Amino acid sequence: MLVNIQNLTKTYKQHQAVKGISFQIEKGKCVALLGPNGAGKTTTLQMLAGLLAPTSGKIQFANTASADFRQRIGFLPQHPTFFPWMTAKEFLQFAGKLSQLSKTMLEDKITETLEFVSLKDVRNKRIGGFSGGMKQRLGLAQALLHEPDLLILDEPVSALDPNGRRDVLEILSKLKREMTILFSTHVLHDAEQVCDSVMILKEGSIMWDGSLDSLKNSQASSAVQIKTAESLENVFEDLVMVEYIDASTVTLFPDPAFDTNLLLQRLMEKKRTLVHFERLQDSLEDAYMKVMNQ
Repeated sequence: MLVNIQNLTKTYKQHQAVKGISFQIEKGKCVALLGPNGAGKTTTLQMLAGLLAPTSGKIQFANTASADFRQRIGFLPQHPTFFPWMTAKEFLQFAGKLSQLSKTMLEDKITETLEFVSLKDVRNKRIGGFSGGMKQRLGLAQALLHEPDLLILDEPVSALDPNGRRDVLEILSKLKREMTILFSTHVLHDAEQVCDSVMILKEGSIMWDGSLDSLKNSQASSAVQIKTAESLENVFEDLVMVEYIDASTVTLFPDPAFDTNLLLQRLMEKKRTLVHFERLQDSLEDAYMKVMNQ
């Protein structure tokens, strides 16, 4: 276990943004933090990054007795700020000094990190001329420079065009083999592409914490789609709820305990020729909406 969070709370005057949440982050995992605006995602990430003091609760890193664990964190905010007159290399030199990297180590790490985020060829170009995707990759390089144990990213692809999003997601896919990642996102497809598990926040409380597969399975629909060569009118109405796609294609919604073999038995009794039979699988978005509506 890399990080243990217990009863983490953040209150602003009369508003409780984070309501006593507890969870653990396993070493080597990539975790997506999901939730609508105002759910408490950014507040939670900023407390974990050491940028915001919790009102109450405890954040404990493995093998760290000190309360100051910021050296073990790499953080990329949703809207990173740069000095436009600096070059990419100068910016990373500045960030490396703040992270207390030695001069010799810093030079090697700058070269290595810029190459990893595909910015080596523009290391001496001023940041003011960078595209949004290039700035995001430079921000990621800053977060990686000191080889943190936990990389925290707040909406890392939300402001990027499709090419920029793809580039950053490809980098995250490579990084997850080497370090622990926690990132927030509104784009469920991005979470599905990259992460191992998800946490869902709603109004400052955790609604779900677990693997992607377990989320889908826990909220799975028992719907079945059947297509036959003949009409299916009045074939299943006395057994299950029926939704007609066309005369010979239906979606059936049996109870979870219902034996679907009875559907096939009914087709045989009614002398229908089966063309297609499919158990419908909920998407991550379907599962997410079911959790949010609980």
